[in-house]
Amino acid sequence: MQSKINVFNQQQIRSHWDEEQEKWFFAIVDIVAVLSESANPQVYWRVLKKRLAAEGNETVTNCNGLKMRAPDGKMRVTDVADTEQMLRLIQSIPSPKAEPFKLWLAKIGSERIDENENPELTIDRAMKTYLQKGYSKEWINQRLKSIEVRKELTDEWENRGVKAGKEFAILTDIITKAWSEKTVREYKEFKNLKKENLRDHMSNLELVLNMLAEATTKEISQEKQPVTFEENRIVANDGGSIAGNTRKEIEAKTGKKIVTKSNSKVLFRSDDPKELS
Repeated sequence: MQSKINVFNQQQIRSHWDEEQEKWFFAIVDIVAVLSESANPQVYWRVLKKRLAAEGNETVTNCNGLKMRAPDGKMRVTDVADTEQMLRLIQSIPSPKAEPFKLWLAKIGSERIDENENPELTIDRAMKTYLQKGYSKEWINQRLKSIEVRKELTDEWENRGVKAGKEFAILTDIITKAWSEKTVREYKEFKNLKKENLRDHMSNLELVLNMLAEATTKEISQEKQPVTFEENRIVANDGGSIAGNTRKEIEAKTGKKIVTKSNSKVLFRSDDPKELS
């Protein structure tokens, strides 16, 4: 587990990154101290927690405890919240400082409702977000196509009885390992990523090969119609291996590695986008 301290309005919010869960956890008393400006955030949180529990709010009251470094330098157990719990907590604190967060959450909620009514808005929002982050239009079009390919694959998995969540993740790992020689977690660590989406940090060639692996897996699945999860694992490995062989052929011809440490900061936001092997 990794830890860091974020500074918000010159006040510290202790946080931990959990490798296993791939989640950030934040010290609740620090959030309370920033937003409420209470002279005793520990007491404020105890009272707030009791009130939320009485209201039946389990999202915030069922928080974990983690050891974090206290002001006196000692490691002490403190209540922590993940991102979802933190956002819910912010809504429960009556404070002018919390108001911008509440307005932002309301705006996001309104946008998601609109997108549910008109799915095209989701594509427009994705395009705008990627452009704001400095991605090229060519890469964005490739990325949006990869989302379509991924959806077709997951639809096929559902048709074969594969369960969303853990089983999807296992098959995705198999495909990724077969074409890139790395699991998703190994790939993200290689690119120095944490919560970020791996595909958002792939080069055009990486994206193309990942799409080839997933599209090929879907085609093989439709042809062989696997019944058991083990049969789906074999199909996933076959689809990923075809893209893996393509990767090796390209690397043999170009003399360059396709899977590199480069992430979006290097690939798309640098004046000299140099690949790191």
